[in-house]
Amino acid sequence: MPAIVFTSLKSGTGKTTAATILATELVEGGASVTMIDASPNRNVVGWAERLGVPENLTVVGDVTQDNIVDRIVGAVSRTAFVVVDLEHTISLMMGYAVGLADFVIIPMQGSKLDAKQAARAKILVCRQERVLRRSIPFAILITRTKPGITPRAERHIEKTFAESQVPVLRTQLHEREAYRALFSFGGTLGGLAAQDVSNLELAIANARLFAVEVVERLRDAPAPINEVA
Repeated sequence: MPAIVFTSLKSGTGKTTAATILATELVEGGASVTMIDASPNRNVVGWAERLGVPENLTVVGDVTQDNIVDRIVGAVSRTAFVVVDLEHTISLMMGYAVGLADFVIIPMQGSKLDAKQAARAKILVCRQERVLRRSIPFAILITRTKPGITPRAERHIEKTFAESQVPVLRTQLHEREAYRALFSFGGTLGGLAAQDVSNLELAIANARLFAVEVVERLRDAPAPINEVA
């Protein structure tokens, strides 16, 4: 089953939020999911300690450089999807996880600084492709955007990526109170109370578009490495 790896070389890109949103949306769609929290902050583990985590979502937090390969390979054999939240630095752990990925998502905000670090992460993916002699599908995810508003800097970045043929997800993750509320209240977006969170329905709709596009990308990608003869 596919392993989806979230990586970024800059903090504050919404990486953990995006990984958690994807995992919970896949679960609410009926799939079994394992989340591997390989970030030093262990924010996914903290989220999972609250009430409301779906039964068919497993969070693995005892992850090190020495065991991450076993954690990913084991999870791939047990659940329909594996979502990995990586640390923010270039390391052997990052290299191992990217090497096992069926799809890599690189979150970034629409700024030049974020774009520079996203480009570095993209180079890491391409290097792993050369080492392993296989394609590793990836895409940029632009996060924390305002619906209907595209700042000039962001438009320039998107144009640069398009000219360089760097894949960018059509769906952006908007800045939504509901996404922050997940880590305050736990559970899934669907489990939040509308009276506690503004624009909850819009947040859910945005999250579902994101999950649908990721699944579509996986369907168009080469077969997962564990299924290749």
